[in-house]
Amino acid sequence: MSAIGKANDVVRHAARGVLMGAADVVPGVSGGTVALLLGIYTRLIDTVRAGAGVLGALLRGRWRGAGERLRSFDWWFAVPLLAGIVVAVVALASVIDELLTDEPEAMAGLFFGLVAASVVVAWKMVENPSARLALTSLVVGGLFFWLLGLQSGPVADPTVLALFGSGVVAVCAMLLPGISGSFILLMLGVYPAAIAAVDNRVWADLAALAVGAVVGLALFSNLIGRVLDRWHDYTLAVMIGLLLGSLRVLWPWPAGVGVISRHAEETIDGTRLGWAPAADLWLPALLAAAASSLVLVLSRLTRSPD
Repeated sequence: MSAIGKANDVVRHAARGVLMGAADVVPGVSGGTVALLLGIYTRLIDTVRAGAGVLGALLRGRWRGAGERLRSFDWWFAVPLLAGIVVAVVALASVIDELLTDEPEAMAGLFFGLVAASVVVAWKMVENPSARLALTSLVVGGLFFWLLGLQSGPVADPTVLALFGSGVVAVCAMLLPGISGSFILLMLGVYPAAIAAVDNRVWADLAALAVGAVVGLALFSNLIGRVLDRWHDYTLAVMIGLLLGSLRVLWPWPAGVGVISRHAEETIDGTRLGWAPAADLWLPALLAAAASSLVLVLSRLTRSPD
């Protein structure tokens, strides 16, 4: 490939990374879903598996094997994609942090629309839809909806170990089409802390999340690929159920997604359900509709397979 061709590929992959990072920083559309829509999902999973293989060889002291794997690693794809993701996360973290605190109901409406449309997108990915798969989604969704009612709200000051564990779980979700890694952080109550860590450059917290993410990738990348290969439709049905149940936390009223107050050491629970006065309905509803439309339009874009 010519130098110009490689440069064009680097730009394209970086742009894809920006789109994936923008999706992952908001608790809605997952980076995995965006990768699938852009036609790079299989390449992404293969690259993650290859990276996990390099890490495994290094940890076992197999230096020659690690060197061979590094030479065949898809650097031209992985590096610009990762750079784009990091740029998007850093650029959006401050904005999301401010809006979560200042406009929790409006942000919840936005997230609600993203997730609701993601349910539609994920269902379209099911290769052989059936009543059994739909029932699986509904049962999982109902159970998750109930479990989320037990959540106490965001954690004001998560420990390093909690952030590490959250990174392990969230990075696995980021690889799956249909469920957002940042949404998992929201479910675990550490999303506000993670966004604040990025915004304020809290390096210890960022390191804990990053190490957890690396460990999660190393442990589960092969498993995720095999599960999707073997039980593709049932895996998607379960993920659709998780998305349906998650709408409880994203219901805008009475407290939005739940925030940590700037002015006091308190948290505001985001799992209580209520209804707003008519005058307060329009903004969250408008944002939900706009976000849903955006996701559905994105899902119709022509894929650019690699």
